[in-house]
Order: sequence, then C-alpha cells, then structure tokens
Amino acid sequence: MHWSRPLRLHLSVLVATLLLCIATPLIWMAFSQGREAAILAGEKQMRQMSLRLVDGYKYALEGGYEAVAVASTLPQLVSRPPLELEEKQAFFLEVLRNVPNATSMLGGYPDGSYLQAINTANPHIRTTLSAPDDTAFAVRIVSSNEKATRVEKMQFLDANGRLIGQRPVADTTFDSRERPWYRSVARYGTPVSVGPFVSGTLKVPTLTIAVPMKDNRQVVVGVNIHLETVSRLLDAREISPRARSYILNEQDKLVAHSDPAMMSRVLGTWSGRGAGDGVTVAQDRTVETVIRFRRDPNIASGKMARFDLDGESYLVQIAPVTFSDLFKGSSVAVVVPLDDLVSQANRQLLRNLAMAAAFVLAGIGASVLLSRLISRSLYRLADEARRIGDLDFAGNVSAHSHISEINTLAGALAASRRAIAQFALYVPREVVRRIVNPADTSTKAARQEMTVLFTDIRDFTTISEQHPPEEVVDILSGYFEMLNHIIERHGGTVVQYLGDSVFVMWNAPVPDADHVEKGCRCALAMKAAIDDLNERNRSNRRPELVTRFGLHSGQAVVGSFGAIQRQQYTAMGDTINVASRLEGLNKEFGTTILASGAIHDVVQRLFVFRPIGPVKVKGRAEAVEIWELVAERVPGAADLSNPAGQAG
Repeated sequence: MHWSRPLRLHLSVLVATLLLCIATPLIWMAFSQGREAAILAGEKQMRQMSLRLVDGYKYALEGGYEAVAVASTLPQLVSRPPLELEEKQAFFLEVLRNVPNATSMLGGYPDGSYLQAINTANPHIRTTLSAPDDTAFAVRIVSSNEKATRVEKMQFLDANGRLIGQRPVADTTFDSRERPWYRSVARYGTPVSVGPFVSGTLKVPTLTIAVPMKDNRQVVVGVNIHLETVSRLLDAREISPRARSYILNEQDKLVAHSDPAMMSRVLGTWSGRGAGDGVTVAQDRTVETVIRFRRDPNIASGKMARFDLDGESYLVQIAPVTFSDLFKGSSVAVVVPLDDLVSQANRQLLRNLAMAAAFVLAGIGASVLLSRLISRSLYRLADEARRIGDLDFAGNVSAHSHISEINTLAGALAASRRAIAQFALYVPREVVRRIVNPADTSTKAARQEMTVLFTDIRDFTTISEQHPPEEVVDILSGYFEMLNHIIERHGGTVVQYLGDSVFVMWNAPVPDADHVEKGCRCALAMKAAIDDLNERNRSNRRPELVTRFGLHSGQAVVGSFGAIQRQQYTAMGDTINVASRLEGLNKEFGTTILASGAIHDVVQRLFVFRPIGPVKVKGRAEAVEIWELVAERVPGAADLSNPAGQAG
C-alpha cells in the first residue's frame, strides 16, 4: 500500500516547519533575556506592594487616632456619665459616621463609669447585642446613681441618632478601669496602641488606640479597630495567587493575615477559641522565617531577602508600620514564591509566544486555504464519483477549476454519470449497482427461491383504440410511476415492463427472508392505489385501468442472460410461467389477485384468502391450487379459507 496524505497536510507541514525554524530562535532569545528582567520586576513590585500595605495600615488606624486626638481636647467628655450624655453621644456617633474603619468609640472614667458608641451596621454585631433590625448605633452606658449603685444599660439608635429602644444590662461587673487600654494610658499618661485583645462588649479581637484627656489624664478616650478590618488591607493576590502578607506585633505575634483561613485562626487565638499562636505559625511556616529575619536590622528596615523552604524559593519584604509613636515594633511582611513572580512577570513573554504561535497558525491556515482552493474541485469530483456508485443522480454538480486537468477529469466524469443514469432507467438499480461493482458476482445466473408478481390491465387494447397514442402514453406513464413507487416501498424489483404489464420479483437480486409476505402486501397496496386512481379517472372522464395480479413463489433461475455483447437481468423457470398464467386466470374467475397454494401455505396466518381450488394451467401437467388474495387478516375476522363456512 502506497503512503499518501491530503494536499493540505503537505502544504501545512511545509509552511509550519519554515515558520518554526524562523520563530523558535527568536522566541528563545526573548525568553532568556526576559527571565532575569522578570525577577527584577517582581522584586520592584513587592517593594511597591509593601509600601502600599504600610500606607494602608496607617490609613486604617490614622483616622481613629485623629478622632481620639480631637476627643482628648473636648471639655464635654471630661465629665463622667450620665452628665452631658447627649453631647458625648453626638460626638461619638459623628466619629463612627466619618471613620469607616472604627467599630466603636469609647470613654473610661476613674470612678469606673464607661460610655461606648458602637457601629451596628454588621448583622453579627446586632445579633450579639440583641438589637432591633433597624438599629444603626448602640450606646452602652455604665454609671453610678445617687446611691452610688452601678447602673448599666444599652440604648439602640437609628441612623439619625434617635432612640428606638433600650434595655438594662443585668451583668454590672464591667469596669473600664480593668481594661488593657485604660490601664496602659493611666500608667504611662501618653497615647497608646493596645491589642489585639478581646473587647468587653462585642467579645471579638480588637486593636485599640487610646489617649488621656488633656484636662483630666485619668479620663481616657479611645477607638476600636476590628482585626478583620485590618486583615482586609493585606490582600497580596495582585502580586501572585500564592502571595501572602501579615502583620507581626512587637512580641512576634500574628496580628493579621491575608489568607482568610489563617485570619480565622488568628481571630480564634485572640478570642480564646484557638489552640494558641503556635498552631497559626505552624499553618504558615514562612512566619517563623520572617520572625528570624526581623532580628536583622537591614532586612527589618526594608531590604529584600530570599530564602528556601520545603524545596521552594521565596522573596520577603519587611517594613515597619510605626506612626505617631504607636504600634512600636510592628511590621508588615510580604512573602511571595519566587516561581510565582517569574510566572507573573512572564505573562508578557507568554503573550509574545502566543503572538508567534498565532503567526504560525496563520501560516498553517493560509496553506490550508491554498490547498483547499486547489483540492476543492477534486473533492467535489470524488464525491460525485461516490454518488454515481450509489446511483444517486439528483442535482447537477459542476466542479469548475482554474486547473485545466481537473476540468478534463470533470468532463469525463459527467459523461460517465449520464451514461450510467440512462442505463439505470432500463435495468433495476440494484442490478446496476452490482454490475458496476467489479467485486460483486451476484448477477450471475443461479437457482434460488423467489416470489413473482405479474400484472395486466383489462381490455387495454380497447383503451388504446379509443384514445390517441399520446394520451395512452401519458396514462400508462403515470400508472407505471405509481406502481413503481409501491414496488420499491415493498422491496420488490421491477424486472420488465411488457406493454401494459409489469413483471416484479422478490428475494433477488437482494435477499429477503419475508419475500412472500412483501409480495402479498405489495399486490394489495397496488390494488388499493389503482382503485383510487380509477375513481379519479371516472371523475375526469378518463379510462379506468382495472388491473389483475398473479402471485406465485418457488424455485427459479435468476441472473444475467443473453449474448456476450447484449445481456438482460431476468428470471426463468416454471415459477415465472405459473405466476403469469395465474394473472390470466383472473379473467376466468372474475377475480383481481390470484395466488398459488405455495403463497397461501406461507402467509395464510397474515392474509385472508378465498379458495378457488385446483386448476390446470397452460403449459403445466399438474393442476395448481389457486386462492384469491382478499386482504390482510384482522384478528378475530372470519376465515374465508374455510369453504362454505364449514367447521374445522
């Protein structure tokens, strides 16, 4: 077998090889030179990210610091609650409205009094405080009455600061003087940052900035920043999907982490729900390495460092976040896998590779287009040849090409198409299909079982005499066309048209195990169609074509007969003669479809037959048992095969 491939494949391989030989060295040079540049660009991006994180962290806390700095100068905050409560409350609410990162504003007093305004925009906070759904702010007030008895209550306000509800707090053991932020300010007398610690009211991890009042340094005002607010600033995914950032306090404890799962563990640790900071560090082993790097002054002040952990290289950037003498010793760390930096920086290189690949694909596409322009006509001709082999002559295929040799081939194929199409008009199509197939020998004469049907139009000679030849031809053509469709639908083969008669057979040339049944069904279908035709002819004053049928089944020799130069596909034998004689006997018995006993014996359970009896037919010594085929059998119908209705 010779090796061959389509023309489009040859051209595509040739063009693709040429383009790859040119593009590959250029792509490799660009990749090699760009790799180092990608690493340098990644380090620069980390430095910028680290600075942005520090600025963001400061921004999240500076708003709160500025608020408490202003609060420390207000005289109405010096008096203990419930004195000047409305003025205190109005200022606290204004802070919460203008400092989005603040979760609450608070004030502590040396007698243990306490005032706290809480932003309840978070549904979780409203649930914790058992606040109404439309609560915007909650105010917690701890004070002493005239009898020096501690009174604590929770008020709920709407967005405009109007009271919508309140409830007493049964547990009055809360003492602001015991909170970390109050003790730190009272001890040092300066602004302090405290945390993380668990807030007394909301029971969540919190960072607090607190300052003493200028007019009374035993009165402390402060603002709470929820740890989750800080963690939202640490999203480092813009550098790479696996980049992480976190904040460490002076004691090397994790304050916040960019990974939500890690942040959940941090919150659990500070809330007392976790197993301790060691578990958190174990979950992210880079934290332990960063803690060691913080002891190096150069790295802790912002110098880039590289380290290996678990077989992977990392880059780390550490920057201090101290401002206004608050959060001393705290640092922001950005840690990125080196592979991620290279991968992300190489996106531009990948785009270049994609562009080069696009040029290669474009070249392949152009070669495919060129080959299609050349081979399209060849494929059309090949398809036309297959259709001719299937005896499909529908349509008129034209395969014009700019190549003269293809046009010559198309002309020769068109001539063959016309010749075979004409041939198929005179010989059964299945026979033609087998004749043109050199490997098929089924058209050679051979004996086999078959079913034969003959038809004939009653008084056709008289019809021919009474009508012009052109009209007779038109009537007969429509008649044969109708019968031919029915025969093909029932798997029969028209062997020959004999004047007004049709010679049909089954089980040849195509084998058919149900040839007797199909022959009977075909005869009944043709009779029904002819009856409808005759009804229309009577309305149109055209001659009726009353048709008689003869059916027989048996052995016959079927195949190609004749001279070497001129042959005919037909069937011969006693079976053929008997079928023809049965058709003629219809005139004698006044019947339409006569079938032999051989037919009746095979399909008597499927069809209704009327017995005629044994009859001598011309050219045969023995009598033939004859039956009239009446209709398809309906379950439960009377059996006409039983003469005179006798009991069986």
